[in-house]
Amino acid sequence: VFSTDRIIAMSFPSSGKQSFYRNPIKEVARFLDTKHPDHYKVYNLCSEKGYDPQYFHYRVERIFIDDHNVPALQDMLKFTASVREWMSQDEKNIIVIHCKGGKGR
Repeated sequence: VFSTDRIIAMSFPSSGKQSFYRNPIKEVARFLDTKHPDHYKVYNLCSEKGYDPQYFHYRVERIFIDDHNVPALQDMLKFTASVREWMSQDEKNIIVIHCKGGKGR
């Protein structure tokens, strides 16, 4: 996990067997709801898989980037505009960014 005051980068929030070696989605949600209630937005950069956005109170945005590939300029512009808008709404707002392993995209 990489973290600044307002940005958290991590691996995929998983359930089932994958939660043994990736971040368990229920624990990620509990952490965010405890430490940053109503002030976080999750960005899923993984094109391969998703999850129920209800875990994060539907504050999930998906940017489809294939593993080991460069994102399209259009996708990067969409992502940065969304982040800029979210962060400017409240100084307490943070973003959580993840792909599958937490370091590739």
